Amino acid sequence: MARYRGPKQKIARRFKEPIFGPSKALERKPYPPGQHGRGRRRRESEYAVQLKEKQKAKYTYGLLEKQFKNLFDKASRKRGVTGENLLRFLEARLDNTVFRMGFAKTRRQARQFVSHRHIMVNERIVNIPSYELGPDDIVEVRPKSKRLDVVQENVKRNQRMFPWLEVDRDEIKGKFLDLPQREDIPENIDEQLIVELYSK
Repeated sequence: MARYRGPKQKIARRFKEPIFGPSKALERKPYPPGQHGRGRRRRESEYAVQLKEKQKAKYTYGLLEKQFKNLFDKASRKRGVTGENLLRFLEARLDNTVFRMGFAKTRRQARQFVSHRHIMVNERIVNIPSYELGPDDIVEVRPKSKRLDVVQENVKRNQRMFPWLEVDRDEIKGKFLDLPQREDIPENIDEQLIVELYSK
């Protein structure tokens, strides 16, 4: 299972965005980590900017390099704009959908729920975080796990809705309607920079 195990706030400060969830570290230290974080920084090259954007997307969605490259290759083969296809495929991952539906507080927690067999897709337990959802797939927390305090708290706390998802918070289940449109995806990622990087 792909996951980053290092210091989360260091990564968030590098990108100046709370990519692992709300972060007080960004408020206390609104500058990059490291000895020269506050000092004058030289202008980044075009390649550095593109690489940084790719790394931000990888950390945000919790993928390692090989997984991310495979998904990019799949996006480039599909009809349409490659960058938009990439983000839409990332949003269709099961762990991301569990997070978006509000059943988990973070993507990390969503990945753990899936791996520990708490999540069902179309009434069957699926324990693969990267499982790709399709139109009209039903995602739900399995009956025995619906009583877990952490799940109940997450559902009460997270009331945000997304146009490509239909969520029943009482039943703790939802439907993946279709791949999202780019304008509906809230992540601050410039996918064109990623396309340019892989096109070199």
